[in-house]
Amino acid sequence: MNYILSPLYSLLGVLKEGCVLDLREAQNLVAKLYMDRDRGRGIFATFTWLVEEVGELAEAILGGDKKSIEEEIADVFAWLLSVANLVGIDVAEAFRKKYLENPKP
Repeated sequence: MNYILSPLYSLLGVLKEGCVLDLREAQNLVAKLYMDRDRGRGIFATFTWLVEEVGELAEAILGGDKKSIEEEIADVFAWLLSVANLVGIDVAEAFRKKYLENPKP
């Protein structure tokens, strides 16, 4: 499978297997799906969910189950995008500035 955020897309029927989504599209999709809930929850609670998902990713890595690791990476990515949306950061632009404009060896 080559899905990006596959649980989200299965809900929307937006992407089929093998399709690729760029960072900005992913961030916009997460905003469309979750921004109202994220705003209601607030930045600190949303960030707490991100941290919890990172913990679940650590457990999946320690367990060595590739399917679980894949799912937890998708969860961490989605929650990271939610945090970025709440604080008004364009993840694609932030990544470009940090890693493409002045890459460090």
